[in-house]
Amino acid sequence: MGDELIGSPRLAVFELVKNAYDADASEVKVSLLDVHSENPKIRVKDDGTGMSLETIRDIWLVPAHDHRGLQRKARQRTAKARLPLGEKGLGRFAVHKLGDRIRMVTRASGKRECFVEIDWRDMAGKAFLSDANVKVIERDPKIFKDDATGTVILIEDLKEKNWTRGEVRRLLRQITSITSPFSNVSDQFDATLSVPDEPDWLRDVPDMGALLERAPWHFTFNLDEGIYDWNYEFRGVPGLKVEKRTAESAGLPLEVVESAVFDDFGTPISSGRRKKKTADATTTAGIGPIRGEFFVFDRDREVIGRLGDNKLIQSILDEQGGVRVYRDGIRVYNYGEPGDDWLGLDLRRVNAPTRNISRNIILGYIELNLETSQALIEKTNREGFVESVAYSRLRDVVLGAMATFEIERKLDKDRIRALTQAKSDPDVDRLQKPMAELRAGLKRHRLENEFAPLLDKIERDYNEMRESMLRAGISGTSLALVFHEVERGVRVLHNALREGSNPQQLEIQARELVRVLDGFSELLRKGAKARNSLKHLLREARNINRVRFRLHNVRLVCPALEDDAPDTEAVFSFGLMLGAMNNLIDNALHWVQMRWAEDISAKPSPRAIYLNIVDDLGSGPAIVMADTGPGFQDLPEDLVRPFFTRRAEGMGLGLYYTNLVMQLNDGELIFPNRVDADIPDEFDGAVLGLQFKGIE
Repeated sequence: MGDELIGSPRLAVFELVKNAYDADASEVKVSLLDVHSENPKIRVKDDGTGMSLETIRDIWLVPAHDHRGLQRKARQRTAKARLPLGEKGLGRFAVHKLGDRIRMVTRASGKRECFVEIDWRDMAGKAFLSDANVKVIERDPKIFKDDATGTVILIEDLKEKNWTRGEVRRLLRQITSITSPFSNVSDQFDATLSVPDEPDWLRDVPDMGALLERAPWHFTFNLDEGIYDWNYEFRGVPGLKVEKRTAESAGLPLEVVESAVFDDFGTPISSGRRKKKTADATTTAGIGPIRGEFFVFDRDREVIGRLGDNKLIQSILDEQGGVRVYRDGIRVYNYGEPGDDWLGLDLRRVNAPTRNISRNIILGYIELNLETSQALIEKTNREGFVESVAYSRLRDVVLGAMATFEIERKLDKDRIRALTQAKSDPDVDRLQKPMAELRAGLKRHRLENEFAPLLDKIERDYNEMRESMLRAGISGTSLALVFHEVERGVRVLHNALREGSNPQQLEIQARELVRVLDGFSELLRKGAKARNSLKHLLREARNINRVRFRLHNVRLVCPALEDDAPDTEAVFSFGLMLGAMNNLIDNALHWVQMRWAEDISAKPSPRAIYLNIVDDLGSGPAIVMADTGPGFQDLPEDLVRPFFTRRAEGMGLGLYYTNLVMQLNDGELIFPNRVDADIPDEFDGAVLGLQFKGIE
């Protein structure tokens, strides 16, 4: 039974240590004895509550007696206020995974000492334990004398007889990671390993606490009932003149991207883009508060070489890198083990190497409360949680918090790169995938023939432009910029189709996308500027996004479009500027929904965007924009850098594009204060302006 139910010998040791925790032990000692003999032994000794003869006979010797699980369901805590970790009585069979012969001595408070001896080979083929020769006797205390209680198990005839220094040190890592190294709980529980015959095997084990202090980045977060708090710290790199920096949550909810949903055959139920949402109380239902702490390193040669003991750091990251999970301070295997990537960090890193982190640069943990996380059920083989909706939500939350950290880290990472001059052009995706998804959607709605000419033109113009940009040696950043704009337009079309927009509205948006591509042709020529009406520009931007305003319950306040409002003209490329306006509106729509996530149908809606034309901000007219979102958290020079974004799975090219468009039109993207731009008090979020050159 032990072989079938316990995944590995290390997990078997882990189960025995968990038994000690459930028995209210403060200390459990694991010893490897006679390691060089033909019959090495494993001894596990704890100072817990021990067992009486009745407990051994009626519970311990009854397979799968779930008394611990019943205690947990009843919220029945121990004297040390612990909820039992074990369930289904599997822990006592962990010894079978380790060896064939067991001798156990145990004593409960006020009881006599009990001695148990079992030969698992004798039990093979027996239908009932009562048919096997199990020796159980009571005796006067020989080991647990006076008032002492506890249990000591000696396992012989081991399945694994050849123990090496490396294997012992790996076992030490397993045992010492059972309790959270980051936990500050008062309930102390220590697990130790000793090898009396080879004490040198366990010497010079790296001090994990000292190693964590060298991590350039430190991040903590907590999500409870929809309230998201986090703290970020960049500690600097020795020898690099990059300022240390801290940041903390600004009251925004956590944005998560929902996990893919699969059917019983492992096939994705939906092939569309996964939905983004803000975490609320329902996100952690059945999970309870989720707390995390990340210590993150940088393996670039210019950085890790300055941390000291870089080979040791890389070795530990290779062996222990990843994010572990703990419940009530006790580890849930096998999260964070070599080969386990439960968060899919390595794949995320491949998709966005300049921003996302991989397993081999992070040492982190997630802390859960056992009492409130009952929807997370451990697998029978003790290798993680059962795949479930609750488990998917846990992953979504951790990845959402990871995205928060990655956004902050990129600010400092870019400054490090600027000093070490480790620069490279980003890889640029192609248009095929989003376009194929859009064509498939149009086909399902029987609109393919109607829109085929427009889509063919979009795809043809895009590919021709891409080839001409490559021939001209234009940077990967600009290529990514083109992809971003076209992909955004295709995504808007796809979403509008999915949400039931009428064909006329779809055609308007498709033609707007063609206009964006035409604008990029102008971008390459750096010409085609003409005298245009700013009022007409605002009206076109409003009309294109009217459906989105209504769908997301967002109010648009635009004094410049009132009938008696004067018009103002400036010289600019209309197609490029309309694309820039749509970018800004797209950003504002996202952030007002983030801040007011639950105000879907409120009247009047707190979600609002302000647009106006002013003439006294600079040397020429300006379009000013404000919203009721959370506002900007970063410096203007960071906001306009390519690939910097605080949006989950965003590309970070929107403001970069807008800034570039303004420069090509002899204008400027500005970030005025609210008073100078004459913004109403209601709009307390982001404020920016498109400053045009005056007409002489």
